[in-house]
Amino acid sequence: MSKPNQVQGEGNYEAAKEYDQAQRKFVKSGKVDAAARNAKPKSEAEAKEMQRAEEAGRSHAKGEDPAVQRGSGGSGSSKP
Repeated sequence: MSKPNQVQGEGNYEAAKEYDQAQRKFVKSGKVDAAARNAKPKSEAEAKEMQRAEEAGRSHAKGEDPAVQRGSGGSGSSKP
C-alpha cells in the first residue's frame, strides 16, 4: 500500500531511483556491448522495419530532445 502523500506517475521518485540503480548495475555488469550487438537488426528486412517503426514514433513526437546527439556513436548525451 502506498503512502498517502507519495507522488506517482511522472513524479514517482522511488521508481526513478530504482530504475537509475538498475541501469548503473547493468552498465557495471559489462553486458552493454553484447546487448547492443544483440539489438542490431538480423536482416535488411528487419533493419527496414526498425526504421519504419522509428519514423512512426517520431511522427508523433513534438521534436528531438536537444540533449540527444544522434549518430555520434557515443553515449547519446551532448555537452553544452
